Amino acid sequence: MGPLFRAIRSLGNSFGLAWWARVETCRPNVIYWFGPFLTRKSLKANLNVFLDDLSLEGPDSIDHRLLRCRRGEPLTN
Repeated sequence: MGPLFRAIRSLGNSFGLAWWARVETCRPNVIYWFGPFLTRKSLKANLNVFLDDLSLEGPDSIDHRLLRCRRGEPLTN
């Protein structure tokens, strides 16, 4: 991923056009933000790896929503 792609993605995020996954776990109760992505399709293509890694940490449940929004730090709550 080159600097031009990162700049475009950052610009899209600053305008609220980036795609993010809001991922909530129960026990531990944490909200993770996964993104930004330029397209919903690219987010969906990469989300399963993140969810699989997260499931290895052993939460009771994992729920997620795909959102088009602007996000900044922090990316976990």
